[in-house]
Amino acid sequence: MIIEKKPHYLSSLLSILKYIASDKPSAAQNFEKALEQKLNDLLLFPLQYKASSYIPNELYRDMVFEGYTIIYKVENDKILILDIFKWQNPLY
Repeated sequence: MIIEKKPHYLSSLLSILKYIASDKPSAAQNFEKALEQKLNDLLLFPLQYKASSYIPNELYRDMVFEGYTIIYKVENDKILILDIFKWQNPLY
């Protein structure tokens, strides 16, 4: 099994890392390193996270990491990392 990071995910991650680095570059490096480890853990247990709240299909999963949601899809021979975004509670 392999992990494939889609362009939209990579673009979103880059924006997040730039934002974090603008305050503290070492924090951005630590965030990226820890996230990469979590993604690699998916190779052992691809279904460890709950089914996605955003896509009504059991193959799509939501991994929550330090306040960010990472949406991924489990396929037969690979894990597709689709998106990363900060969840925000809507204002009422």
